[in-house]
Amino acid sequence: MAVQRLPERIDLVRYRVFEGDLLSLLLVDSSPGSANTASSRRTRERDTATASALAAPVTSTLAGPGLVPECLRDLYAELDNALTAWGEVEVVPLRHYIAYRRLMNVASVIFRTKHEAILVYLRLDPDTVTLKGGFTRDMRGIGHLGSGDLEVRLASAADLEKATPLIRRAFEAA
Repeated sequence: MAVQRLPERIDLVRYRVFEGDLLSLLLVDSSPGSANTASSRRTRERDTATASALAAPVTSTLAGPGLVPECLRDLYAELDNALTAWGEVEVVPLRHYIAYRRLMNVASVIFRTKHEAILVYLRLDPDTVTLKGGFTRDMRGIGHLGSGDLEVRLASAADLEKATPLIRRAFEAA
């Protein structure tokens, strides 16, 4: 990247403007400033990966082969629509879960193919929700992937319909 070739310190930043004049900044790459233009193989590979990630549009269509288990694709498509219906939402597929974020993660989605269920962790205070066994669970103090204190277990479209008010509350609070 050109950032690595210039002798001055340069920070490459991706920005996003949200409603209410909020601005999110994400540091993509930084060059400490050096006359040495030779890059290691690892740095070139990282730069290439970063450039291709920036060129790819942020999309919520993650239902491609291997990303979403076949048995959960239809339910996930409906869930994805519900999670992205709240305006500016960035969908970030990570190694173990898919993050839905505004300035911070609002929801994290994990697939449980063995149980044919999707776990959604919402950034909501579990004390403000009536917990129902097998559907919602307080995750404070319990280690889990993703972020959020309230776990919602979705196994059907009916579960998603019951979860929609919780999803709305999480995004309105974000």
